[in-house]
Amino acid sequence: MTPAELSHADLRLEVGGGVATITLDRPGVRNAQRPRMWAGLARILDELDESVRVVVLRGAGGTFSAGLDLSLLDPAQPDEEGNFVATLALDDRAIIDQIDVFQRPFAMLADPRFITVAVVEGHAIGAGFQLALCCDLRIATDDARFCMKEPALGLVPDLVGTKPLVAAVGYARALEICATARTVAGTEAGEIGLAQVVVPAAELDAALAATVDALTAHPHGAVSATKALLQAAPARSLDDQRLAERTAQVARFRDLAAAFAPAAGE
Repeated sequence: MTPAELSHADLRLEVGGGVATITLDRPGVRNAQRPRMWAGLARILDELDESVRVVVLRGAGGTFSAGLDLSLLDPAQPDEEGNFVATLALDDRAIIDQIDVFQRPFAMLADPRFITVAVVEGHAIGAGFQLALCCDLRIATDDARFCMKEPALGLVPDLVGTKPLVAAVGYARALEICATARTVAGTEAGEIGLAQVVVPAAELDAALAATVDALTAHPHGAVSATKALLQAAPARSLDDQRLAERTAQVARFRDLAAAFAPAAGE
């Protein structure tokens, strides 16, 4: 994407050393999300080079994301893509199809090609919480704030957040967090499995660097294949998972054999 396209999508992108850092760049509104941001995120993820092993998502201005841009609820702005009033004028099938498009970048964060890491400071509310949940790992400051606000607004979480939330904390805790729409502090997020690393704000960048170093220390093919196995494990029987492991290992054996094979003429 060109700098102008990134700016229009409210995003910044830095790529280097096998790491792509995507920054939500609307600090004036606490990185509130709108469809142009989601479209830009989908395009970035689609176009990432195969050398990228880790994708880092973070927010500008000291907060991750305060959720959906409330201007989308403004009936005076019907031309803004995703405007709630304009959406209600569609039939049910069209609304379902539109949300499907909006969900795409959230779902793409699960791609086994790379490991995704959300760096959460400040607020991760509603769509912000779901964006963080769709990443494989979450690094949070101890004073971060997570909240699934949608039920308090008469809505359901619809940006791919429900499945990873249940996977992270279990059904009962996920229900309690959503039904009460309460705030989960960073410290508690670490205790219940929402965040894998929780540190004071001053240590956030160092914790991220250490995590990225650890995630890129081992062969990319092995890490990607393992991610795919772990993702599919809950839906498989033991025998099916055993078969998937054996099948994946054959590809690893072949790659290792090729790496150690003598070059032609040796």
